[in-house]
Amino acid sequence: MTAHIYREYDIRGVADRDLTDPVVESIGRGLANMIPGKDGQPPTIVVSKDCRSSGPRIFDALTSGLRRGGANVVDIGVGPTPQMYFGVHHLDADGGVMITGSHNPKDENGLKINIGKASFFGDQIQELARRIESGELQDAPATGVLSARDVSSDYLAALTSGIDITDESLSVVIDGGNGSAGPLGQAALRRVGLSPVPLFCDMDGEFPNHHPDPSDEESLDALKEAIKTHGARVGLAWDGDGDRLGVVDATGVVVWGDRLLALFARNALPSNPKGKVIGDVKCSQGLFEDIEKHGGIAIMGRTGHSLVKSLMKKEKAILAGEMSGHFFFADRYFGFDDGIYAALRIVEIVANTGKTVVELLADMPEPFSTPELRVDCADDVKFDVVKRVREHYERANATVIDIDGVRVTYADGSWGLVRASNTSPKLVLRFEAPTPERMKELRAEMEAVIVEAKKAG
Repeated sequence: MTAHIYREYDIRGVADRDLTDPVVESIGRGLANMIPGKDGQPPTIVVSKDCRSSGPRIFDALTSGLRRGGANVVDIGVGPTPQMYFGVHHLDADGGVMITGSHNPKDENGLKINIGKASFFGDQIQELARRIESGELQDAPATGVLSARDVSSDYLAALTSGIDITDESLSVVIDGGNGSAGPLGQAALRRVGLSPVPLFCDMDGEFPNHHPDPSDEESLDALKEAIKTHGARVGLAWDGDGDRLGVVDATGVVVWGDRLLALFARNALPSNPKGKVIGDVKCSQGLFEDIEKHGGIAIMGRTGHSLVKSLMKKEKAILAGEMSGHFFFADRYFGFDDGIYAALRIVEIVANTGKTVVELLADMPEPFSTPELRVDCADDVKFDVVKRVREHYERANATVIDIDGVRVTYADGSWGLVRASNTSPKLVLRFEAPTPERMKELRAEMEAVIVEAKKAG
Protein backbone atom coordinates (compact mmCIF):
# COMPACT_ATOMS: atom_id res chain seq x y z
CA MET A 1 0.00 0.00 0.00
CA THR A 2 1.25 3.50 -0.86
CA ALA A 3 0.58 5.12 2.50
CA HIS A 4 2.36 8.36 1.55
CA ILE A 5 -0.37 9.32 -0.94
CA TYR A 6 -2.86 9.98 1.89
CA ARG A 7 -2.04 13.58 2.79
CA GLU A 8 -3.60 15.98 5.29
CA TYR A 9 -6.12 17.48 2.91
CA ASP A 10 -6.04 15.43 -0.27
CA ILE A 11 -4.59 12.33 -1.93
CA ARG A 12 -1.57 12.80 -4.21
CA GLY A 13 1.10 10.75 -5.91
CA VAL A 14 2.89 9.93 -9.14
CA ALA A 15 0.03 8.86 -11.36
CA ASP A 16 1.41 5.71 -12.97
CA ARG A 17 3.40 4.57 -9.92
CA ASP A 18 1.16 5.38 -6.96
CA LEU A 19 -2.34 5.87 -8.37
CA THR A 20 -2.70 2.55 -10.13
CA ASP A 21 -6.13 1.31 -11.18
CA PRO A 22 -6.52 -1.07 -8.19
CA VAL A 23 -5.50 1.66 -5.72
CA VAL A 24 -7.85 4.24 -7.21
CA GLU A 25 -10.73 1.79 -7.48
CA SER A 26 -10.29 0.92 -3.79
CA ILE A 27 -10.40 4.62 -2.94
CA GLY A 28 -13.66 4.92 -4.86
CA ARG A 29 -15.19 1.96 -3.07
CA GLY A 30 -14.08 3.36 0.29
CA LEU A 31 -15.55 6.78 -0.43
CA ALA A 32 -18.86 5.23 -1.49
CA ASN A 33 -18.94 3.47 1.90
CA MET A 34 -18.03 6.60 3.88
CA ILE A 35 -20.09 9.34 2.17
CA PRO A 36 -23.73 8.98 3.24
CA GLY A 37 -26.70 9.56 0.97
CA LYS A 38 -29.87 11.41 1.91
CA ASP A 39 -32.74 9.60 3.62
CA GLY A 40 -31.00 6.24 3.45
CA GLN A 41 -30.54 6.43 -0.32
CA PRO A 42 -27.22 5.76 -2.09
CA PRO A 43 -24.98 8.83 -2.25
CA THR A 44 -24.73 10.98 -5.36
CA ILE A 45 -21.15 12.07 -6.00
CA VAL A 46 -20.00 14.68 -8.50
CA VAL A 47 -16.72 13.81 -10.27
CA SER A 48 -14.55 16.05 -12.42
CA LYS A 49 -10.96 16.05 -13.68
CA ASP A 50 -8.36 18.51 -14.83
CA CYS A 51 -6.59 18.18 -18.18
CA ARG A 52 -3.69 15.90 -17.19
CA SER A 53 -3.11 12.92 -19.46
CA SER A 54 -3.59 10.47 -16.57
CA GLY A 55 -7.02 11.91 -15.76
CA PRO A 56 -9.22 9.69 -17.98
CA ARG A 57 -7.66 6.46 -16.69
CA ILE A 58 -7.99 7.56 -13.07
CA PHE A 59 -11.58 8.68 -13.73
CA ASP A 60 -12.49 5.23 -15.04
CA ALA A 61 -10.94 3.46 -12.04
CA LEU A 62 -12.40 5.89 -9.50
CA THR A 63 -15.94 5.82 -10.87
CA SER A 64 -15.81 2.03 -11.16
CA GLY A 65 -15.01 1.87 -7.45
CA LEU A 66 -17.63 4.46 -6.51
CA ARG A 67 -20.30 2.56 -8.41
CA ARG A 68 -19.24 -0.82 -6.97
CA GLY A 69 -19.75 0.78 -3.57
CA GLY A 70 -23.26 1.82 -4.60
CA ALA A 71 -22.73 5.52 -5.29
CA ASN A 72 -24.39 7.26 -8.21
CA VAL A 73 -21.82 9.30 -10.12
CA VAL A 74 -22.43 12.57 -11.97
CA ASP A 75 -19.63 13.29 -14.45
CA ILE A 76 -19.32 17.05 -14.99
CA GLY A 77 -16.36 16.70 -17.35
CA VAL A 78 -13.00 18.44 -17.55
CA GLY A 79 -12.63 21.74 -15.75
CA PRO A 80 -11.18 23.57 -12.75
CA THR A 81 -11.51 22.34 -9.18
CA PRO A 82 -13.87 25.17 -8.15
CA GLN A 83 -16.33 24.04 -10.79
CA MET A 84 -16.46 20.69 -8.99
CA TYR A 85 -17.15 22.51 -5.71
CA PHE A 86 -19.86 24.49 -7.48
CA GLY A 87 -21.31 21.31 -8.93
CA VAL A 88 -21.72 19.82 -5.45
CA HIS A 89 -23.59 22.96 -4.33
CA HIS A 90 -25.63 23.38 -7.49
CA LEU A 91 -26.74 19.76 -7.75
CA ASP A 92 -27.12 19.35 -3.97
CA ALA A 93 -24.90 16.29 -4.22
CA ASP A 94 -23.72 14.22 -1.26
CA GLY A 95 -20.07 14.65 -2.15
CA GLY A 96 -17.58 15.32 -4.89
CA VAL A 97 -14.17 14.23 -6.13
CA MET A 98 -11.80 16.29 -8.24
CA ILE A 99 -9.07 14.39 -10.07
CA THR A 100 -6.20 16.86 -10.16
CA GLY A 101 -2.49 17.25 -9.61
CA SER A 102 -3.04 20.97 -8.96
CA HIS A 103 0.31 22.76 -9.38
CA ASN A 104 2.43 19.62 -9.07
CA PRO A 105 4.51 18.20 -11.98
CA LYS A 106 2.63 16.78 -14.97
CA ASP A 107 3.33 13.14 -14.08
CA GLU A 108 1.55 13.52 -10.74
CA ASN A 109 -2.16 13.48 -10.01
CA GLY A 110 -4.47 13.29 -7.03
CA LEU A 111 -7.93 13.55 -5.54
CA LYS A 112 -9.57 16.48 -3.75
CA ILE A 113 -12.68 15.25 -1.99
CA ASN A 114 -15.88 16.75 -0.60
CA ILE A 115 -18.27 15.12 1.85
CA GLY A 116 -21.43 17.10 1.38
CA LYS A 117 -20.31 20.71 0.89
CA ALA A 118 -17.39 20.33 3.33
CA SER A 119 -13.89 19.06 2.70
CA PHE A 120 -13.03 15.43 3.33
CA PHE A 121 -9.64 15.67 5.03
CA GLY A 122 -7.41 14.89 8.00
CA ASP A 123 -8.76 12.02 10.09
CA GLN A 124 -11.31 11.20 7.40
CA ILE A 125 -8.58 10.56 4.84
CA GLN A 126 -6.66 8.46 7.36
CA GLU A 127 -9.81 6.45 8.12
CA LEU A 128 -10.26 5.88 4.39
CA ALA A 129 -6.65 4.61 4.19
CA ARG A 130 -7.21 2.32 7.20
CA ARG A 131 -10.33 0.79 5.66
CA ILE A 132 -8.55 0.14 2.37
CA GLU A 133 -5.52 -1.38 4.09
CA SER A 134 -7.63 -3.63 6.32
CA GLY A 135 -9.90 -4.75 3.49
CA GLU A 136 -13.09 -3.37 5.05
CA LEU A 137 -14.58 -2.32 1.71
CA GLN A 138 -18.11 -3.39 0.83
CA ASP A 139 -19.75 -3.73 -2.55
CA ALA A 140 -23.36 -2.60 -2.73
CA PRO A 141 -26.17 -4.96 -3.76
CA ALA A 142 -26.79 -2.72 -6.78
CA THR A 143 -24.15 -0.96 -8.86
CA GLY A 144 -24.46 2.82 -8.92
CA VAL A 145 -25.47 4.75 -12.04
CA LEU A 146 -23.08 6.91 -14.06
CA SER A 147 -24.60 10.00 -15.70
CA ALA A 148 -23.21 13.20 -17.25
CA ARG A 149 -24.16 16.80 -16.58
CA ASP A 150 -22.74 20.03 -18.00
CA VAL A 151 -22.76 22.66 -15.26
CA SER A 152 -20.39 25.12 -16.95
CA SER A 153 -23.08 27.62 -17.99
CA ASP A 154 -24.56 27.67 -14.50
CA TYR A 155 -21.07 27.99 -13.01
CA LEU A 156 -20.27 30.97 -15.24
CA ALA A 157 -23.55 32.61 -14.25
CA ALA A 158 -22.74 32.14 -10.55
CA LEU A 159 -19.17 33.40 -10.99
CA THR A 160 -20.23 36.63 -12.64
CA SER A 161 -23.37 37.32 -10.63
CA GLY A 162 -22.97 40.61 -8.78
CA ILE A 163 -19.66 41.52 -10.46
CA ASP A 164 -20.06 45.13 -11.59
CA ILE A 165 -17.42 46.48 -13.95
CA THR A 166 -17.81 50.22 -14.60
CA ASP A 167 -14.79 50.52 -16.90
CA GLU A 168 -15.02 47.86 -19.57
CA SER A 169 -11.93 49.28 -21.30
CA LEU A 170 -9.73 47.86 -18.53
CA SER A 171 -6.72 46.16 -20.09
CA VAL A 172 -6.08 42.69 -18.65
CA VAL A 173 -3.71 39.86 -19.57
CA ILE A 174 -4.54 36.36 -18.36
CA ASP A 175 -2.25 33.31 -18.23
CA GLY A 176 -4.06 29.98 -18.04
CA GLY A 177 -0.81 28.01 -17.90
CA ASN A 178 -2.47 25.42 -20.20
CA GLY A 179 -4.38 24.28 -17.11
CA SER A 180 -8.09 23.65 -16.68
CA ALA A 181 -9.07 27.22 -15.72
CA GLY A 182 -8.08 28.95 -18.96
CA PRO A 183 -11.23 28.52 -21.09
CA LEU A 184 -13.72 29.27 -18.29
CA GLY A 185 -11.60 32.09 -16.88
CA GLN A 186 -11.46 33.76 -20.26
CA ALA A 187 -15.21 33.28 -20.71
CA ALA A 188 -15.97 34.76 -17.27
CA LEU A 189 -13.97 37.92 -17.96
CA ARG A 190 -15.66 38.35 -21.32
CA ARG A 191 -19.05 37.84 -19.70
CA VAL A 192 -18.49 40.87 -17.42
CA GLY A 193 -17.59 43.03 -20.43
CA LEU A 194 -13.80 42.79 -20.62
CA SER A 195 -11.59 41.73 -23.52
CA PRO A 196 -8.63 39.98 -21.89
CA VAL A 197 -5.43 39.18 -23.75
CA PRO A 198 -5.08 35.38 -23.36
CA LEU A 199 -1.85 33.48 -22.84
CA PHE A 200 -1.80 29.66 -22.83
CA CYS A 201 -5.56 29.37 -22.21
CA ASP A 202 -5.91 26.16 -24.22
CA MET A 203 -5.86 23.07 -22.01
CA ASP A 204 -2.80 20.84 -22.45
CA GLY A 205 -1.83 18.41 -19.70
CA GLU A 206 1.80 18.45 -20.86
CA PHE A 207 2.03 22.13 -19.82
CA PRO A 208 4.29 22.96 -22.77
CA ASN A 209 4.85 26.65 -22.02
CA HIS A 210 5.59 26.77 -18.30
CA HIS A 211 4.75 25.02 -15.06
CA PRO A 212 1.27 26.14 -13.89
CA ASP A 213 2.21 27.51 -10.46
CA PRO A 214 1.74 31.28 -9.97
CA SER A 215 3.50 31.15 -6.59
CA ASP A 216 6.69 30.40 -8.56
CA GLU A 217 7.79 33.75 -9.97
CA GLU A 218 9.58 32.17 -12.94
CA SER A 219 6.23 30.88 -14.19
CA LEU A 220 5.05 34.51 -14.47
CA ASP A 221 7.77 35.68 -16.89
CA ALA A 222 5.57 35.45 -20.00
CA LEU A 223 2.77 37.27 -18.19
CA LYS A 224 5.10 40.11 -17.18
CA GLU A 225 6.31 40.49 -20.75
CA ALA A 226 2.76 40.53 -22.14
CA ILE A 227 1.69 43.18 -19.61
CA LYS A 228 4.54 45.37 -20.83
CA THR A 229 3.76 44.71 -24.50
CA HIS A 230 0.04 45.46 -24.18
CA GLY A 231 0.24 48.21 -21.55
CA ALA A 232 -2.14 46.26 -19.34
CA ARG A 233 -3.15 47.48 -15.92
CA VAL A 234 -3.17 44.02 -14.37
CA GLY A 235 -2.11 40.46 -15.15
CA LEU A 236 -3.79 37.34 -13.80
CA ALA A 237 -2.51 33.75 -13.67
CA TRP A 238 -4.09 30.48 -12.55
CA ASP A 239 -2.55 27.25 -11.37
CA GLY A 240 -3.19 23.89 -13.00
CA ASP A 241 -6.64 23.35 -11.50
CA GLY A 242 -7.79 26.95 -11.14
CA ASP A 243 -8.23 27.20 -7.39
CA ARG A 244 -5.27 29.60 -6.99
CA LEU A 245 -4.63 33.05 -8.43
CA GLY A 246 -1.44 34.95 -9.11
CA VAL A 247 -1.44 38.70 -9.81
CA VAL A 248 1.13 40.88 -11.55
CA ASP A 249 0.80 44.67 -11.41
CA ALA A 250 1.08 47.02 -14.38
CA THR A 251 4.68 47.71 -13.32
CA GLY A 252 5.60 44.02 -13.57
CA VAL A 253 5.66 43.59 -9.79
CA VAL A 254 4.21 40.35 -8.44
CA VAL A 255 1.62 41.07 -5.76
CA TRP A 256 1.80 38.11 -3.38
CA GLY A 257 -1.15 36.44 -1.71
CA ASP A 258 -1.01 38.19 1.66
CA ARG A 259 -1.13 41.66 0.09
CA LEU A 260 -3.94 40.59 -2.23
CA LEU A 261 -5.87 39.34 0.79
CA ALA A 262 -5.42 42.77 2.41
CA LEU A 263 -6.91 44.37 -0.70
CA PHE A 264 -9.85 41.94 -0.72
CA ALA A 265 -10.43 42.62 2.99
CA ARG A 266 -10.44 46.38 2.47
CA ASN A 267 -13.04 45.89 -0.25
CA ALA A 268 -15.27 43.54 1.75
CA LEU A 269 -15.13 45.00 5.26
CA PRO A 270 -17.21 48.18 4.67
CA SER A 271 -20.27 46.01 4.08
CA ASN A 272 -19.22 43.48 6.75
CA PRO A 273 -18.14 45.55 9.78
CA LYS A 274 -16.07 43.57 12.29
CA GLY A 275 -15.98 40.71 9.83
CA LYS A 276 -13.48 37.94 10.47
CA VAL A 277 -10.69 37.48 7.94
CA ILE A 278 -8.34 34.49 8.03
CA GLY A 279 -4.77 34.47 6.76
CA ASP A 280 -2.54 31.42 6.84
CA VAL A 281 0.62 31.14 8.92
CA LYS A 282 2.82 32.13 5.96
CA CYS A 283 1.25 35.59 5.68
CA SER A 284 2.92 38.86 6.61
CA GLN A 285 2.34 40.36 10.03
CA GLY A 286 1.38 43.50 8.12
CA LEU A 287 -1.66 41.69 6.71
CA PHE A 288 -3.12 41.00 10.13
CA GLU A 289 -2.45 44.58 11.23
CA ASP A 290 -4.08 45.96 8.07
CA ILE A 291 -7.22 43.87 8.60
CA GLU A 292 -7.58 45.24 12.13
CA LYS A 293 -6.85 48.78 10.93
CA HIS A 294 -9.75 48.55 8.48
CA GLY A 295 -12.25 47.31 11.03
CA GLY A 296 -11.91 43.57 10.68
CA ILE A 297 -10.99 40.78 13.07
CA ALA A 298 -7.81 39.06 11.92
CA ILE A 299 -7.23 35.36 12.52
CA MET A 300 -4.07 33.37 11.78
CA GLY A 301 -4.75 29.81 10.65
CA ARG A 302 -3.05 26.71 9.33
CA THR A 303 -2.13 26.31 5.67
CA GLY A 304 -4.27 24.04 3.50
CA HIS A 305 -7.51 24.60 1.59
CA SER A 306 -9.47 22.05 3.65
CA LEU A 307 -8.18 23.43 6.93
CA VAL A 308 -8.98 27.00 5.92
CA LYS A 309 -12.53 26.15 4.86
CA SER A 310 -13.11 24.30 8.12
CA LEU A 311 -11.84 27.28 10.14
CA MET A 312 -13.95 29.68 8.07
CA LYS A 313 -17.06 27.71 8.91
CA LYS A 314 -16.16 27.57 12.60
CA GLU A 315 -15.39 31.29 12.83
CA LYS A 316 -18.11 32.42 10.37
CA ALA A 317 -15.42 34.36 8.53
CA ILE A 318 -16.28 36.51 5.53
CA LEU A 319 -12.99 35.96 3.75
CA ALA A 320 -9.79 33.93 3.92
CA GLY A 321 -6.61 33.57 1.96
CA GLU A 322 -3.24 31.94 1.77
CA MET A 323 0.15 33.20 0.72
CA SER A 324 0.05 30.62 -2.09
CA GLY A 325 -2.92 32.34 -3.78
CA HIS A 326 -5.93 30.42 -2.50
CA PHE A 327 -8.74 32.90 -1.75
CA PHE A 328 -12.04 31.98 -0.11
CA PHE A 329 -14.96 34.42 -0.39
CA ALA A 330 -18.00 33.94 1.82
CA ASP A 331 -18.73 37.60 1.01
CA ARG A 332 -20.96 37.44 -2.10
CA TYR A 333 -19.89 33.85 -2.90
CA PHE A 334 -19.91 30.24 -1.67
CA GLY A 335 -16.87 30.25 0.64
CA PHE A 336 -14.70 27.83 -1.34
CA ASP A 337 -11.38 28.70 -3.00
CA ASP A 338 -11.89 29.81 -6.57
CA GLY A 339 -9.11 31.43 -8.58
CA ILE A 340 -11.47 32.57 -11.34
CA TYR A 341 -13.81 34.28 -8.88
CA ALA A 342 -10.85 35.91 -7.12
CA ALA A 343 -9.71 37.22 -10.51
CA LEU A 344 -13.14 38.76 -11.08
CA ARG A 345 -12.99 40.48 -7.69
CA ILE A 346 -9.54 41.89 -8.58
CA VAL A 347 -10.67 43.30 -11.92
CA GLU A 348 -13.80 44.72 -10.31
CA ILE A 349 -11.68 46.62 -7.76
CA VAL A 350 -9.10 47.80 -10.31
CA ALA A 351 -11.66 48.82 -12.94
CA ASN A 352 -13.89 50.70 -10.53
CA THR A 353 -11.11 52.61 -8.74
CA GLY A 354 -9.07 53.50 -11.81
CA LYS A 355 -5.90 52.47 -9.95
CA THR A 356 -3.42 49.64 -10.15
CA VAL A 357 -3.11 47.04 -7.40
CA VAL A 358 0.20 48.52 -6.25
CA GLU A 359 -1.34 52.01 -6.10
CA LEU A 360 -4.26 50.71 -4.05
CA LEU A 361 -1.85 49.19 -1.51
CA ALA A 362 0.64 52.07 -1.48
CA ASP A 363 -0.24 52.96 2.13
CA MET A 364 0.36 49.42 3.40
CA PRO A 365 3.90 49.04 4.80
CA GLU A 366 5.94 46.51 2.88
CA PRO A 367 8.76 45.02 4.95
CA PHE A 368 11.53 43.03 3.36
CA SER A 369 10.40 39.47 2.87
CA THR A 370 11.08 36.35 0.87
CA PRO A 371 8.51 34.56 -1.26
CA GLU A 372 7.76 30.97 -0.29
CA LEU A 373 11.03 29.06 -0.31
CA ARG A 374 10.91 25.30 -0.89
CA VAL A 375 13.60 22.94 0.36
CA ASP A 376 13.66 19.25 -0.55
CA CYS A 377 12.90 16.98 2.40
CA ALA A 378 11.61 13.42 2.19
CA ASP A 379 8.00 12.81 3.15
CA ASP A 380 8.95 10.27 5.82
CA VAL A 381 11.20 12.72 7.74
CA LYS A 382 9.92 16.23 7.05
CA PHE A 383 7.57 16.43 10.04
CA ASP A 384 10.29 15.12 12.36
CA VAL A 385 12.68 17.78 11.06
CA VAL A 386 10.15 20.52 11.82
CA LYS A 387 9.59 19.06 15.29
CA ARG A 388 13.34 19.22 16.02
CA VAL A 389 13.48 22.82 14.77
CA ARG A 390 10.63 23.73 17.12
CA GLU A 391 12.37 22.07 20.04
CA HIS A 392 15.57 24.03 19.27
CA TYR A 393 13.78 27.39 19.41
CA GLU A 394 11.80 26.43 22.50
CA ARG A 395 15.06 25.56 24.29
CA ALA A 396 16.31 29.01 23.27
CA ASN A 397 13.19 30.60 24.86
CA ALA A 398 12.16 32.12 21.54
CA THR A 399 8.58 33.21 20.87
CA VAL A 400 7.12 30.36 18.83
CA ILE A 401 3.77 30.05 17.08
CA ASP A 402 3.28 26.35 16.38
CA ILE A 403 -0.22 26.12 14.91
CA ASP A 404 1.38 24.94 11.67
CA GLY A 405 5.11 24.28 11.70
CA VAL A 406 7.32 26.78 13.49
CA ARG A 407 6.88 30.55 13.20
CA VAL A 408 9.51 32.31 15.33
CA THR A 409 8.71 35.97 16.04
CA TYR A 410 10.93 38.74 17.38
CA ALA A 411 10.43 42.05 19.16
CA ASP A 412 11.41 44.08 16.08
CA GLY A 413 8.48 42.58 14.13
CA SER A 414 10.60 40.17 12.14
CA TRP A 415 9.82 36.48 11.87
CA GLY A 416 10.88 33.24 10.25
CA LEU A 417 8.80 30.20 9.37
CA VAL A 418 9.41 26.57 8.51
CA ARG A 419 6.62 24.07 7.92
CA ALA A 420 6.29 20.71 6.21
CA SER A 421 4.45 20.82 2.92
CA ASN A 422 1.34 18.65 2.91
CA THR A 423 1.42 18.24 -0.86
CA SER A 424 5.05 17.45 -1.73
CA PRO A 425 8.31 16.19 -0.17
CA LYS A 426 9.48 19.65 0.82
CA LEU A 427 9.85 22.12 3.65
CA VAL A 428 8.35 25.56 3.09
CA LEU A 429 10.21 28.56 4.52
CA ARG A 430 9.48 32.28 4.64
CA PHE A 431 11.17 35.25 6.32
CA GLU A 432 10.23 38.87 6.96
CA ALA A 433 12.12 41.72 8.62
CA PRO A 434 12.43 45.53 8.72
CA THR A 435 15.73 45.47 6.78
CA PRO A 436 17.24 43.16 4.17
CA GLU A 437 20.21 42.55 6.45
CA ARG A 438 17.97 41.39 9.28
CA MET A 439 16.02 39.18 6.89
CA LYS A 440 19.21 37.51 5.64
CA GLU A 441 20.35 37.04 9.24
CA LEU A 442 17.10 35.28 10.21
CA ARG A 443 17.20 33.11 7.12
CA ALA A 444 20.80 32.03 7.67
CA GLU A 445 20.07 31.21 11.30
CA MET A 446 16.97 29.11 10.64
CA GLU A 447 18.50 27.33 7.66
CA ALA A 448 21.44 26.32 9.85
CA VAL A 449 19.01 24.96 12.46
CA ILE A 450 17.23 22.99 9.72
CA VAL A 451 20.50 21.49 8.50
CA GLU A 452 21.28 20.27 12.03
CA ALA A 453 17.74 18.95 12.45
CA LYS A 454 18.12 16.91 9.26
CA LYS A 455 21.43 15.48 10.48
CA ALA A 456 19.85 14.49 13.81
CA GLY A 457 17.44 12.20 11.98
